[in-house]
Amino acid sequence: MRQSIVPLRLRGRDPAVAIAFACILLLLLGGSIYSSNFLSPDYLLQQLKVASFLGVIATGMMMVILLGQIDLSVPWTVTAGAMMACAATAYGTSGSFLAIPFGIACGAAIGFVNGLAVAYLRIPSMIITLATNAVVQGLMVVYTGGFSPQDSATPAMRFLATGHTIPSVPNGVLVWLAVGILAVFLLTRTTFGRSLYAIGNRERAAYMSGIDTRRIALLAFVISGSLSALGGVLLAGYASKASQSMGDAYLLPSIAAVVLGGTHVLGGKGSYLGTVAGVILITLLQSILSVMQIEEAGRQLIYGVVIIGMLLLYGRQKPN
Repeated sequence: MRQSIVPLRLRGRDPAVAIAFACILLLLLGGSIYSSNFLSPDYLLQQLKVASFLGVIATGMMMVILLGQIDLSVPWTVTAGAMMACAATAYGTSGSFLAIPFGIACGAAIGFVNGLAVAYLRIPSMIITLATNAVVQGLMVVYTGGFSPQDSATPAMRFLATGHTIPSVPNGVLVWLAVGILAVFLLTRTTFGRSLYAIGNRERAAYMSGIDTRRIALLAFVISGSLSALGGVLLAGYASKASQSMGDAYLLPSIAAVVLGGTHVLGGKGSYLGTVAGVILITLLQSILSVMQIEEAGRQLIYGVVIIGMLLLYGRQKPN
């Protein structure tokens, strides 16, 4: 029975994951043609640090997509998490100490509102999360007066994003590693993870089998909001401050990373390894387009064509 809920994809047998990693190798080979530094350890570590921000955000998005839902509030959840964490620094030492958990808590609150509306009020996730995104945007604009916030990131936020606990390995990568280990544990070793797959496959059957589908959906959205805010905290630490619309660039990539990694857009199937591959693939694609000095219009065109091509390749497969 468990095999039907947690399919073979979790054990690394998903062809989509192999395709994603094959594309990563092709991008690495292509990038090395245009720049001899593309395969240098320093450059690859820099790209991995950039990927870690997207990886943290995409982890939360994966939880929601496994349900067959979507979270379109990511852009301003990321921004709100960053802004609120920086805002806490205005309250002295205690504020600086609580800045990171406060920013994450704000994201969890946004996720809680989304989850409550989707799970208990049965509002379509696309509608409520888009509305929540607009509401949070309005609140942040009111808070900042329409200007960039004046508060700076705390030293702890900068250390978390750009410091090195292990020589040569950015702390942001370690944060993504910790989040990834926790995600794999939740998806493969807990009732919560098995319930995500069951609900994504067939919600009514999951409910009839005794799963509290509403509670699971609520938790998934809370996790998504929390990790989006954590991504915002890392981005604020990386830039040393928060800024308006800093999360806008992470909505499509976070969804694309999950889907390109083999997670079914209608829920029920997917592996975290695939999401990792999708994150790295998108980061390298953005990097190689930059190395080739392609203008923004050309980058968007190529970026879109690659995503559409990979979705046509395996993104329309139906769950078993």
